[in-house]
Amino acid sequence: MTKIEKIALSQSRDIPFDKLVLSNRNVRRVQAGLSIEELAEDIARRTLLQSLSVRPIPERDGFYEVQAGGRRYRALESLVKQKRLAKNAPIPCIIREDGILEEDSLAENVQRQSLHPLDQFRAFQSLQDQGLGEEEIAARFFVTPQIVKQRLKLAAVSPKLLDVYAADEMTFEQLVAFAISDDHARQEQVWDTVNSGYNQQPHYIRRLLTENTVASDDKRACFVGIAAYEAAGGIVLRDLFSEDDGSLLQDVALLEKLVAEKLTAEAEMLKAEGWKWIQAAQDFPYGHTRGLRRIEGAEEPLSVDDEVRRDSLLKEQEDIERQYFQDDGEEIPEDVEKRLIKIEELLGEIKDRPVLYDPSDIARAGVFVSIDDEGNLNVECGFVRPEDEARNKTDANAVDDTETATPDRSCCVTLVSGIAVSGADPSGADAEAEDEGLKPLSDRLVMELTAHRTLALRDAVANDPDTAFLAVLHTLALQSFYRFETDTCLEITAKNSGFSVQGPDLKTCASAKAIEERHAQWQKQLPKDAKSLWNTLRTFDADSRAALFAHCVSLTINAVHEPWNRAPGRKHHADQLAEMLALDMAAMGWQPTAANYLGRVSKARILEAVTDVKGASSAELIGHLRKLDMAQQAERMLAGSGWLPEPLRTPSVESLSVAAEPATAETQPESIPAHSGADAELPAFLTEAA
Repeated sequence: MTKIEKIALSQSRDIPFDKLVLSNRNVRRVQAGLSIEELAEDIARRTLLQSLSVRPIPERDGFYEVQAGGRRYRALESLVKQKRLAKNAPIPCIIREDGILEEDSLAENVQRQSLHPLDQFRAFQSLQDQGLGEEEIAARFFVTPQIVKQRLKLAAVSPKLLDVYAADEMTFEQLVAFAISDDHARQEQVWDTVNSGYNQQPHYIRRLLTENTVASDDKRACFVGIAAYEAAGGIVLRDLFSEDDGSLLQDVALLEKLVAEKLTAEAEMLKAEGWKWIQAAQDFPYGHTRGLRRIEGAEEPLSVDDEVRRDSLLKEQEDIERQYFQDDGEEIPEDVEKRLIKIEELLGEIKDRPVLYDPSDIARAGVFVSIDDEGNLNVECGFVRPEDEARNKTDANAVDDTETATPDRSCCVTLVSGIAVSGADPSGADAEAEDEGLKPLSDRLVMELTAHRTLALRDAVANDPDTAFLAVLHTLALQSFYRFETDTCLEITAKNSGFSVQGPDLKTCASAKAIEERHAQWQKQLPKDAKSLWNTLRTFDADSRAALFAHCVSLTINAVHEPWNRAPGRKHHADQLAEMLALDMAAMGWQPTAANYLGRVSKARILEAVTDVKGASSAELIGHLRKLDMAQQAERMLAGSGWLPEPLRTPSVESLSVAAEPATAETQPESIPAHSGADAELPAFLTEAA
């Protein structure tokens, strides 16, 4: 029977600190983990938790060199220098007297096993359960409170899923995705779904957990406010691992109810002002005010105090700009810069005064109440419907004079080139006796005379291009800005069609905003009374007339390709206009997204777009994904590429900023593996020593 040799462990004893010397043969050269100062503070709080490994120094009797524990030695040395530890304080040491120093040093560093991240999560949870706050835990372990919150959030994931993670059957990234929700039952349900399927990507897990939520930056959430939503019992999911907070509102029905209630309350306040009608909605389609006349109000006059305050602020602003905005390049002090910003805010408050309307206008006009893109209340006042227009007094007081009127002569009227020409009346019924005195000219005679005038005007205008341009501009401006006015002798109709179908981003696109802003600017420069328009246009210089003409013409363009109105000539002319303008929709701000294109076409179309920009190898990376996931990944790949679908392309204009070529090492996107493996590299905050 073989005798088992007993192992003799190295002896341990306390050695005065001033008898220890740091060995220069330690294999660790690169420092990592806590700094020496942080480790010293940890030792001061908890004392030394691990002994030093030392060897006797033959040449120096009673001295020992530290072969393992160099960072602990330096931390102790720091405490001695700070006189927080006696220089001869006894230090727990394990004494090694045989073997090779370098071998011991290597073994001490290689054979240690880092704490599993899950053990860190649970340890932090245990400390919190014992009454320690997040700030206190962070201070004790030299990490930020955010890291503590993240670890506690991960520890709060379903215990079943934590066991899966502990068994290395789930990646850290997947666990982070589950932390977005606090519903353990839903977490486990989603895990069962993805674990039995092909797609186990973290973003897919997060989408399944949040598919019925609303982002905190959604305009509805901004309009109601997170505090009001939570006060009403709404639940907010907060993604502590997202750089932009990533909060999600879980109760969509409650949010919609709160939005409706707040809009209704705002509408009731406006109703008290006397408006005839008020329409309230989260949003209105582009062109919702078409066909309505907008009344103009006047800004509330400035009070004497406000005038004094405005002049004082302008003077202060002018003095600061004179002092610091010179060519000498003097840097503006931070407090001065803040003051300039504050002055701008105060001037804006003074300038943004209430608009006052005539009570008679309010009585027949209405208001649109909605939410703008930033989540602020958007109130559009003073729109008059055609049926609410005030009737002309002469029309309202018109008397039926059929008995005294001449017989119906419509049979004597024919249309010739658009001119009504009266035929000869053989009876001479319009001849009046001279002795009956002056009477109004008969309608027939006036028609005959004005027919001559019409032909003369046509001939004269044809020989005067400037007047012709002004006349057309006047007609276009009337129809673009005054709607119901017909004070023009030109039979030109400027149609401004709406859109029967609108995409989700049509109203907020850059072009729509630019057109609305330009229209509003022109409206401020044109007279309120349509009868004054002609004289106003005559005062404009040539450049102003040309700019207004271009704006009015632009409003008549309709290049929509409708299945029920496929006019080939319309598309051809639209292409000609686009070519002449070198129109690049990508440069105008349009980008393919899952919402406006990629999520609404077939997989083949999505892959075709990615292939055009990134090459076939990149398309293969997303070829296995479900359509929605494929659309989202394609959106990421195509961002900034300038790629456009065929209906948005302009002949002879190249929009692609990335040529269609096989992806290289520089253009190859990150792969999207189905499972990144249990040994994937962990984030930095999890690798820090706790």
